[in-house]
Amino acid sequence: MEILNNIVLSINDFMWTYILITMLIVLGVYFTIRTNFVQFRYFGEMFRLLGDGNSKEAKKEGKISSFQAFCISTASRVGTGNIAGIAMAVVAGGPGSIFWMWLIALIGSASSFVESTLAQIFKVKDGSANRGGPAYYIEKGLGQKWMGVLFSVLITICFGFVFNAVQANTVSVAFNTAFGIDKMTMGIVLAVLTGLVIFGGVHRVAKVSEVIVPIFAGLYIIVAVVIVLMNIGEMPNVIKLIFTNAFNFREASIGSMAGIMLVGIKRGLFSNEAGMGSAPNAAATAHVSHPVKQGLIQSLGVFTDTIIICSCTAFMVLLYPGYATSGAIGIELAQEALSSHIGSIGYIFIAVCIFLFAFSSIVGNYYYGESNIEFMSGNKTILNVFRTIVVAMVLFGSLTKVAIVWDLADLFMGLMAIINLVAIALLGKYAFIALNDYTKQRKSGIKDPVFNASNIKGLENIEEWKDSDSVEEIS
Repeated sequence: MEILNNIVLSINDFMWTYILITMLIVLGVYFTIRTNFVQFRYFGEMFRLLGDGNSKEAKKEGKISSFQAFCISTASRVGTGNIAGIAMAVVAGGPGSIFWMWLIALIGSASSFVESTLAQIFKVKDGSANRGGPAYYIEKGLGQKWMGVLFSVLITICFGFVFNAVQANTVSVAFNTAFGIDKMTMGIVLAVLTGLVIFGGVHRVAKVSEVIVPIFAGLYIIVAVVIVLMNIGEMPNVIKLIFTNAFNFREASIGSMAGIMLVGIKRGLFSNEAGMGSAPNAAATAHVSHPVKQGLIQSLGVFTDTIIICSCTAFMVLLYPGYATSGAIGIELAQEALSSHIGSIGYIFIAVCIFLFAFSSIVGNYYYGESNIEFMSGNKTILNVFRTIVVAMVLFGSLTKVAIVWDLADLFMGLMAIINLVAIALLGKYAFIALNDYTKQRKSGIKDPVFNASNIKGLENIEEWKDSDSVEEIS
């Protein structure tokens, strides 16, 4: 196991240091500029669309609303990365890693917009529902079936197996720390609950996510805000510490600064998944009148996840005087920090939050695997085998060691991201044209823009978006 871990670490170091950081930043900046800073320009519009997506009309039987699709992707995003991952980042990379996490989220929001808009453009029908994602836009947009299959294999392993093991591992540690519950017992409970939901299909996944995500993310934010207000006098020092450490002014060491950047970007990407190719699988399920709508909503998901929820964890940890000397890492440090603020109930609160966040992530992660299993094969037996392995990996993750699970998560996440980033770099032009079309309609006074794929020159292999009334060619 140690040899395997060393091999994985070596690959991760090379891939993240020399390939992924460059791709994420360069493409994030490129998409930001090409969309004319869409993540800032349309920030208010995102909230309007999210409200519209939760209307009764958007939730007709047999359809996934844009709000439900947002909740599925946010369920996957809001998990152990927001609590355990951020606590690990503060220990491994120092307070400065939080700055780089913020930066990658702000520019990554544009990448999220592009990939989710593409997922909507190239989505396909699945009975009364939709499905899509990178595998689909790679095959239909680039004509590279093999590349789509490779992505499907990676995301199925990464989210269905490895990431779910990470989520389960964090839950078992949190409950063992808070209540002394045996890890095997916790693993069995999680595995049973997971099986009950995922064998019910995407509509059950959507309904569970729609309940868990808004309520408990909101509760976690409220507790964090209370803690910040209790320590408001220390906040200027915390902010200063984050920015000072981010640029390593004291040590002036390029190697040390690069290490801080690496930790922040890795943990930020694990948390918000911008550009990784996961959220588009959820974005494609939504029924909307224009692909840009879901692109904007998914872009808001990155902001919600990293700028709000991850910052909550970062502030709670950094306001704890013993964070650097405690010796605790991950979820145990988050529990220790919160208990220092609100007493021993902090251990219980974090354990409950991590259980619900992790469970919602397991459910969301599972759906990403399901969508890609269906891309490779429509055989229901294969899908049920996949579901069974997912349940088994939840149990396995509850019992295994933290290090190898997180390192494997970084490996598969990196490989997935590289394939997706190449694809959206080549296909991004269609998202830009769609955005121009949306902007033009909104400026003309149309509150609910409608998209017609036949009006986009060169856009082929599209199954949806052929029934609208638009007549002017978009270019």
